[in-house]
Amino acid sequence: MQTNRVPQDGATFDYVIVGGGTAGCVLANRLSANPMTSVLMIEAGGEANSPWVSIPAGFYKLLTNPRYNWNLLSEPEAATGNRAIAMPRGKGLGGSTLINGMIYVRGQQQDYDLWAQKGCTGWSFADVLPVFRQLEDWQGEDRDGLRGKGGPLPVSPVHEFPTIARAFVAAAAEAGHAFNPDYNGAVQDGVGLYQVNQRGGRRVSAAKAYLDPIRNRANLTVVTHARVKRVNLAGARATSVTVETRAGTRTWTAGAEVVLAAGALHTPQILELSGIGDPEVLQAAGVEAKIAAPGVGENYLDHYCTRMNWEVSQKVTLNELTRGWRLVREVLRYGLGRKGVLNYGTGLANGFVRTREGLAGPDVQFFFIHASYANAAKRDLDRHPGMTLGVTQLRPQSRGSIHLRSSDYRDAPSIRPNFLAHEEDLRVMREGMKIGRQIIGQPAMDAFRVREISPGPKCQSDADWEAVVRNTGQSIYHIAGTCRMGTDPGAVVDPRLRVNGVSGLRVVDASIMPEMVSANTQAATFMIAEKGAAMILEDARG
Repeated sequence: MQTNRVPQDGATFDYVIVGGGTAGCVLANRLSANPMTSVLMIEAGGEANSPWVSIPAGFYKLLTNPRYNWNLLSEPEAATGNRAIAMPRGKGLGGSTLINGMIYVRGQQQDYDLWAQKGCTGWSFADVLPVFRQLEDWQGEDRDGLRGKGGPLPVSPVHEFPTIARAFVAAAAEAGHAFNPDYNGAVQDGVGLYQVNQRGGRRVSAAKAYLDPIRNRANLTVVTHARVKRVNLAGARATSVTVETRAGTRTWTAGAEVVLAAGALHTPQILELSGIGDPEVLQAAGVEAKIAAPGVGENYLDHYCTRMNWEVSQKVTLNELTRGWRLVREVLRYGLGRKGVLNYGTGLANGFVRTREGLAGPDVQFFFIHASYANAAKRDLDRHPGMTLGVTQLRPQSRGSIHLRSSDYRDAPSIRPNFLAHEEDLRVMREGMKIGRQIIGQPAMDAFRVREISPGPKCQSDADWEAVVRNTGQSIYHIAGTCRMGTDPGAVVDPRLRVNGVSGLRVVDASIMPEMVSANTQAATFMIAEKGAAMILEDARG
């Protein structure tokens, strides 16, 4: 694998992959497996060489670092208090798997069956289950015969489960929510430990899992610190990409296909910069419309999350364990045995619950962590011991958009999530927070719970809860859907991920999801990339 050697202008490769994040790393591995096939991968960031990347808790240090995060913001919207909401997206080889919470959730079986029902043939749960099993190296017990062993991506339960987290699980049981040892098994309902992509107490990013093992492949070229300005078209065929590199502007040709894997924010932006999109949007941004595709940038999906905080009576939380002499002790614990608080990501204990009868599966997800934030967006911890319960709706009904601001590739796109536009979304968030308060109020939490800080005991009426939801919620960075897969005229890609109306061009990343998965999106993105790579190779052979 040749890294940082900028190919000469006009160089030709069989496949040109745009984006070196989660999907890009998978594609680079699979498409370059044949030594006779030349592959170029282009990444805007650099190598992930910070020591904080491999430490699970290191995301606290990297989440706002411009070297590893695009630091994008949404447009202020009235439904969410006219706030500009942070939209972290990973930058560098490995993408968002460098800075995320490492939580691995496939989603519910009916999520993928719904994709198939919407015309996406080949994407039902029965179709994608073998792909999930292929990519996983599951370190736990396979009670339902649905997990994978020996795949590139290690998946294991959280390394340590402290007493306060066990108390949360016991409290949930007291409130009527059963323990579930594997939410990626046959049933998602219940509470338990989160599963994370770690091995030996260290983060395993997409680059670590898929790129590092193939660095000796001579037919794979990786160019970092390079921004794609556009995909070039010859009529209705994608032929090349024009890229701004440290060595200057280059145009590289794709003999077979250009594959966009830049993520749900940047892939639609690149399509629009290339003249593929809604003609009215393109005209307003000063871009010549070449292929009319009104669905580009629409169908924006994301998970909106509120955080409920409590003060804790015992000094057993991250708030104090990550300061002063206690932090020194924890660093030693991690260095000597990969134990302690540096093992933790954004979630310790989980909960998947239903807010009403008649649902086919849970509609709310909980994230319990023994930490509380003075500023959740910046991950600034409180000075007193605390715990947090994150509450998110699994299947939001609201749809937003992302579009160009201008024809300059360096301008950040305009992100309009349109959170809470649908009344059901507001209801689910409100009822989910009520269930969360009920769980923390159970006797099992008496030894730890002092007082509810946020939203606080004055929050009682539905109007109170709704105000909290609107004015304090944040994205949890599960952006998807902006290049929707389907067979209808509004779909951007077909079920084989080919861009409609353009040959030689595919999209393989989270932007192709037609509906949100009931999960953190990284597991589904790994699956999409594995399945997309297989489709590309099948079509090449056929």
